[in-house]
Formats: sequence, structure tokens, C-alpha cells
Amino acid sequence: MGTKKRLEWIMEKLNGGLVRAFLIVVGLFWLVPTIGLLVSSLRSPEDMSADGWWNVFSEPSRLTFDSYQKLLENGDITGSLVNTVLITVPATVLVVVIGALAGYAFAWMEFPGRDWWFLGVVGLLVVPVQVALIPIAELFGKIGLFGNILGVILFHVGFGLPFAVFLLRNFFAEIPRELLEAARLDGAGELRLFARVVMPLGGPAIASLGIFQFLWVWNDMLVALVFTNADSQPITVALQTQVRQFGNNIDVLAPGAFISMVIPLAVFFAFQRQFVSGVMAGAVK
Repeated sequence: MGTKKRLEWIMEKLNGGLVRAFLIVVGLFWLVPTIGLLVSSLRSPEDMSADGWWNVFSEPSRLTFDSYQKLLENGDITGSLVNTVLITVPATVLVVVIGALAGYAFAWMEFPGRDWWFLGVVGLLVVPVQVALIPIAELFGKIGLFGNILGVILFHVGFGLPFAVFLLRNFFAEIPRELLEAARLDGAGELRLFARVVMPLGGPAIASLGIFQFLWVWNDMLVALVFTNADSQPITVALQTQVRQFGNNIDVLAPGAFISMVIPLAVFFAFQRQFVSGVMAGAVK
């Protein structure tokens, strides 16, 4: 029996090691485009035209930050980064706040037609963004919102709220009723109950929603192409406009694309623990 247990222990360790090795290999393959983009952003246009980015590992002295210096001197790119922040942050905050309030109302407040209203919100999830682009563009043009940052924010908020309400309502509905009733017996009103009890318990779900919304808005290009102009365009549109007629402006595109990718990655890793907690909580419930 001792030998059998020893063999089982060895096989378990080998299996665990193989799984970890496989995951490491998959992770490295997943990181290859990111590494390639980073290395390309640190090479000169002449080197990039001469050979592939992987050749830099044999001559690391060829790496340079000149492309990033050019990027910072490019007013279109730096201005578009500011526009991206001005679009993404309000669109994320508004969706999270309004979605949390509406999710709590649908989960724990009684009002006429509550279930029908929630069914309507769920129905909005199936409406494609492409269907609404032209009608909303015409509407924004009539009221003076077309071509500015506010119009883009309102569009993202409008299409982000159905998912936010659906997600948070289902999460808040799993909070024990006894906990809320105890808070009400202590004299807590609805707003205080929402702020002191529901919000802390719903932190993981709210963080997950915030990450999803931030990534969606930051990486959006379709809505930005339709609703922005040269003064309000985000980084995704600005990089697209940097493409030259007879070739890619790679000395600007590579560092710009890397910066555009690094910022949402930093946000994701900063809230990674809350994101995983929200996903696991949803899976358990």
C-alpha cells in the first residue's frame, strides 16, 4: 500500500506540473502579440522595415524611445488620449451608479409594473448597437450633441445600462432578506440601506461591471467613428487616422497602440481581485 500511495502521489504531482506547464505555454502564446507590439514601439522605422521584431533579442542595443518622444510631440495623439479619458471615465461611472440604483430598485423595492419594466430592460439587451447608430445620430444632430464628447458619453451610457441593471439586479436579489429587514428595523431608509448595506455587499459585482464597461468604452471604435469629430475623437480613431496613404505610420502607431492597450490592462489588474470575487460570487449563487 505504501508503494501504491507513493506512485499516486508522484502521478498527482506530475499531472499538476503538466497542467501548470501547459497553462504557462498558453499564457506565453497569448502574450506574444503584446510583446511584439512593445518591442516594435521601441524600434526605429528603419529597423522595422529591415527585419522582424524578434531580431532585437540578438541586438538589444537597437532599442530606442524615439518613437515615444515623437508620440508625445504629436498633438492629435495626446489630445485623443485626453478625449478617451473624458469619454471613458464618465461613461463608466454613470453606468455603475445608475445601474446600481436601478438594480436595487428592481430587486427590493415595490412599485407598479416592476416586473414588466425589468422585462423591458432585459429586452433592450438584444438591441444591436449598429441598428441605433443612424437614428441616434440624427437625433443628436437636431439637439446639438453630434460631434462632441457628451453625445458619445450618452450613447455609451444608454447602451451600457441594460446589462448593468440586469447584472446588478440579479446580484442584489441574492442578498438575504433578513439582513435588509434588520437594517430597516434599525431605522435605515432606502438610501441609507443602499449605501451602508447593499453597496458593500455588492462591491465585487460592481467592480466587475466597472471593469467591463471601462474596457468596452475605452476600446470602442465604431461609436467613436460615427459620433466624434477631429476635436473629440478618442485614441482608437486617432490611431486609425495616422495611417498614411502609402503605408503605416508605424513609428506613431506602435507606441500609441501599446499605450492604448496598457492603460485598460492596468485597470484590469488593479481591480483583479474584486473582478474574480464578483465572478466567483455569481457562479456560486
